[in-house]
Amino acid sequence: MEDNKVTADEARRAAQHESMKSQVERDVNADIAERAEHTTRGEAQEMDKVAGRFRGKAIDEVVGTDREVRRARSLARVSQVVDYVFYVVYTLLAIRLVLALIAARSSSGFVQLIRTVTDPFYSVFRGIVGSPSAGGYTLVLPIVIAIIVYALLHAGITRLLRLIAHRKTEI
Repeated sequence: MEDNKVTADEARRAAQHESMKSQVERDVNADIAERAEHTTRGEAQEMDKVAGRFRGKAIDEVVGTDREVRRARSLARVSQVVDYVFYVVYTLLAIRLVLALIAARSSSGFVQLIRTVTDPFYSVFRGIVGSPSAGGYTLVLPIVIAIIVYALLHAGITRLLRLIAHRKTEI
């Protein structure tokens, strides 16, 4: 019984608070509207100046945001191209590694094609370390090193593009 009284009393207080808050808000809005109707010429000119500055800032902000969006889109496209190129390089080097692991015949046309295509990416790493072999199968460690180096280079380029895309132009 006592809980119902407390709940009812609390609900009544909340309703009174909302009613009072609405009344104060109406009074304040009415006061603002009345003052706005009775502005002097100087006040009206000052309001026009302030409104003009706000309009100018809003336009500048829209133009700046549009520029940032265009730049971010361009860098996103560049990033996609960079990702694609690196994924192709990873795939070709991985195919070359698998072909070496399974001891594919070097006279095969496909093996020759893969070697020809990957040589520009692999030749820099050839001979860095030895390639262990067991039972005719060879683990070409320089290819593994090349893939790791290209992955690090890819990560660095991607981070640089993100840094450029998300830089703040205004403090």
